[in-house]
Amino acid sequence: MISVTEWQKIGVGITGFGIFFILLGVLLYFDSVLLAFGNLLFLTGLSLIIGLRRTFSFFFQMHKLKGTSFFLGGVVIVLLRWPLLGMVLETYGFLNLFKGFFPVAFGFLGNAFNIPFLSALFQRLQGTSSMV
Repeated sequence: MISVTEWQKIGVGITGFGIFFILLGVLLYFDSVLLAFGNLLFLTGLSLIIGLRRTFSFFFQMHKLKGTSFFLGGVVIVLLRWPLLGMVLETYGFLNLFKGFFPVAFGFLGNAFNIPFLSALFQRLQGTSSMV
């Protein structure tokens, strides 16, 4: 069984609050203060969950530098109070960073839920993308 440390539990909570503030900021017409606070909480929580060394090694891999630059550039743009442009850049960077994870997640969702329409949809979204 995997042991979860207290720091990781705190990180999950902080990441959850970060996602909550980002969604609230989007719902309130891209409120820059809520988006900036959500971004900072999300990145802090992520680094508490997986550790600083793994966070840096994830974001600064050679093949992920494009996604990292767009994501972190979007965070900086949001902090400079240009929320719409910053969120567009962050979304593009997020999709580039996690594009290898999406087929795995869709495959899991297709197998986990036994709803015919959703299973077929997730199987189609899973595609034949490689993990590399």
